[in-house]
Amino acid sequence: MASESRPNVLFIATDDMNCDLGSFGHPIVQSPNIDRLASRGVLFERTYSQNPVCNPSRTSFMTGLYPEQTKINTNSGHFREHVPDVITMAQHFRNNGYYVARIGKIYHYGVPGDIGQNGNDDAPSWEEVRNPIGVDKAVESDINIIVPGASSGGTLSWLKVPSKDEEHTDGIGAGYAIEMLEANHPDKTGRPFFLAMGFYRPHTPYIAPAHYFDLYPKSAIDPVMLHPNDRDDIPKAALPDRPNQLDLTMDQRKDIIQAYYASISLVDAQVGRLMEALDRLELADNTIVVFVSDHGYHLGAHGLWQKSDLFEGSARVPLIIATPNADDPKGKTTQSLTELLDLYPTLSELCGLDAPDHAMGKSLVPVLKDPSIALRDTAYSVTDCRTVRRPDNSKFLGRSIRTDRYRYTEWDHGDYGAELYDYKRDPEEFTNLAKDPEKAALVKRLRRKLHERYEAAIVDHDK
Repeated sequence: MASESRPNVLFIATDDMNCDLGSFGHPIVQSPNIDRLASRGVLFERTYSQNPVCNPSRTSFMTGLYPEQTKINTNSGHFREHVPDVITMAQHFRNNGYYVARIGKIYHYGVPGDIGQNGNDDAPSWEEVRNPIGVDKAVESDINIIVPGASSGGTLSWLKVPSKDEEHTDGIGAGYAIEMLEANHPDKTGRPFFLAMGFYRPHTPYIAPAHYFDLYPKSAIDPVMLHPNDRDDIPKAALPDRPNQLDLTMDQRKDIIQAYYASISLVDAQVGRLMEALDRLELADNTIVVFVSDHGYHLGAHGLWQKSDLFEGSARVPLIIATPNADDPKGKTTQSLTELLDLYPTLSELCGLDAPDHAMGKSLVPVLKDPSIALRDTAYSVTDCRTVRRPDNSKFLGRSIRTDRYRYTEWDHGDYGAELYDYKRDPEEFTNLAKDPEKAALVKRLRRKLHERYEAAIVDHDK
């Protein structure tokens, strides 16, 4: 295939965004541009992060390896220390003649500390990089913060700023992306592009222009409250409580949710700018657009806020893929279980490239052709336990599989508890069925499947 005829890729990654979006059925979040993108492609209703923490998730989907293979299960470390020769997704496109560039956060950044810098980036992945920095960095001393003295990136924190979108880091980043689309148009360069736009919001601190806060009057926000006895049957290892988050007042809850949703709407507006640029530059007819978050996010379920756990709210992510092929379904939703690892082989196939042998995911191209089919029977996720240690003070992982109906989770192979939730009867995960005698056969079957997934996820990627 001639390089000029290969499709371009616009890869849009957001930070800490859950599925509270209009196109995913949320009643109040206003996300018209993301929704418009969904109308151009396929919305993946059941996509799961391989680790609901920034660094391990991003490392996983960019390398095509599971977190246990990259040895990155926390926000510390860099995958090149453990798999130095792995070809990343961006590097793969670069090796195949694409102009490959990054704006903002694709690999891990400490937010807000690393905004404007390279963060924990991977230089071999990119031909060109831009690190936007905006007014949100300048106003950090004014941020409302739940834990005084804590890092605003690590705890609930927010600020409404009278400002224009283009003054914020994400607005500046979208502007850079548009400039790079113009300067590297395939008509000028003779090369297709892989442009990765990494937005920083809605990661804490939730900072957005005042006009987005105005979209969400606090009177319209009904926070999720911790139900009595909800935690009684949940293992301690499964509950990564953060300081002060179990003691939030109703007004604080509303402030936090309002700011989080305002930050989503800020990102949504920048997605709209990118889509308009593709149309204006006559690139839409040959550009694949991916919209994804690194993991989900809790806003009060089980008393949890933020991420790092293995419940649905943290592990599940929004994913939309729009292809330029006129014969592909548009505006459709799929229930096919999907892992973020699947992005690497999917984009490779869509662009006529052979994915490297190490890439562990499954190509989603069949689903993009027919959203009614299912490629997987499980989606696999892991996370580092934050609340419990073994007697020798060593750390351990929780591992989880999501099936069409159930989620089964074990903490340190079950030594620190197990969980089973039936989403058909219990979508809010109120009842842990792992010890129910009537579910013993189901637990045995799911445990066997979880251990099969675990064994596959620890295979050395060079073998």
